Amino acid sequence: MENGVDILIRGGTLLTMSEAMEIVHDPVIGIRDGKILFVDRQDRLTAPIRAKETVDASHSIIMPGLVNTHTHLPMIFFRGLADDLPLMDWLNNHIFPAEAKHVNREMVYAGSLLAIAEMILSGTTTFCDGYFYESSVAQAAIDAGMRAVTAQGFIDPPAGGNGNLSKYIEIAERFIDKWRGKSGLLTPALFCHSPYTCSPDTLKAIKKVSRGAKVPYIVHLAETRDEVRMIRERYGVSPVMHLERSGVLDDATIAVHCVWLEEKDLEMLATRGVKVSHNPESNMKLASGVAPVPDMLKKGITVGLGTDGSASNNDLDLLMEMDTAAKIHKVFRGDPTVMSAMTVLKMATIRGAGVLNLADSIGSVEAGKYADIILVDTRKPHLTPLYNCYSQLVYAANGADVSTVIINGKVVLKERRFPGLDIEDILDRARKIAGEIGKTGR
Repeated sequence: MENGVDILIRGGTLLTMSEAMEIVHDPVIGIRDGKILFVDRQDRLTAPIRAKETVDASHSIIMPGLVNTHTHLPMIFFRGLADDLPLMDWLNNHIFPAEAKHVNREMVYAGSLLAIAEMILSGTTTFCDGYFYESSVAQAAIDAGMRAVTAQGFIDPPAGGNGNLSKYIEIAERFIDKWRGKSGLLTPALFCHSPYTCSPDTLKAIKKVSRGAKVPYIVHLAETRDEVRMIRERYGVSPVMHLERSGVLDDATIAVHCVWLEEKDLEMLATRGVKVSHNPESNMKLASGVAPVPDMLKKGITVGLGTDGSASNNDLDLLMEMDTAAKIHKVFRGDPTVMSAMTVLKMATIRGAGVLNLADSIGSVEAGKYADIILVDTRKPHLTPLYNCYSQLVYAANGADVSTVIINGKVVLKERRFPGLDIEDILDRARKIAGEIGKTGR
């Protein structure tokens, strides 16, 4: 430690979420140049360590930042706009018309900043977003200092048939070229909305660009019974097998929802190495169903957690999403042992990082990884007494318990205040845009 560290975290209890799942009591964590330099116990230190900033983590659980594997940040402006509806009605009669009327670059940027603030306040340090005007989402992430996988979205005309494939390819390639390497915090990606809103040619064309550029390819898949029925009527197979026929399933594909899967679908996802983003609260709210996550995990499929957008959740609190993920499968299976607290916490951290192909650099607190770390303040009535940290985080904690957030070695939230974001300005801009949406209706 000859040159000292930028940040030194002392005290508390560390959940490393490493492969061995070490828990370190009274740890000391050194951070330098954006990365974790060392993780040790304070009683093993033989000499003082110079630090530019020291974070006192006494009375805190220290853990890797949460990874939100699927969301649509700008849809925060449609939060509460069309609730208590089935998916197809919600999409076709409310959300798609609202997007056609209100989505523009200013709205996307402002909504992304608002959503990023909400996520940081609830402990998320990495998100995966898919939407339109995605460059504005990417810029918001960079401006806020948040790690992100940002995916340019594609959807064919409502009447069906192909969109302009040459234009799609140009947009996809330009997006990747613009953002690849621009920031160490950002990974560009491509997003086809779903098998029922994108033609086979569109699915294939965007996948070809994704595969050539070696970036993630994201798609909503088998979310509802209606989708399964629709795809079977059009193509004679399940949505998973339709994507397999289209040649888009591989280990760089992130399939979102995956609620209505048959055994052969599960086998295919496992064989192709497809990653899955599980969004239980959105699936519950839209009555889409319960994804067979325990079966996915048994087959070795990498599954992470996502909130989906605020229009169908209606929040971005991944701690609360963990609670839902653990409980919904217990009641659905009639088995209190499935989806343990430890399993769900892995899905929100190291496995979520694996879904985004970032497990080598984030998702656990280990030397050499990026310093994406959060502190959860346990000095709360609802977090007392504390016997098992995993259970407490999954079944009792919520986003308001997060006190400090570090992303890429920078403190972005300190005692629930933003050192680098003007939260009042973000809220004011959001209120103005929401006012316009409210005036014109949906």
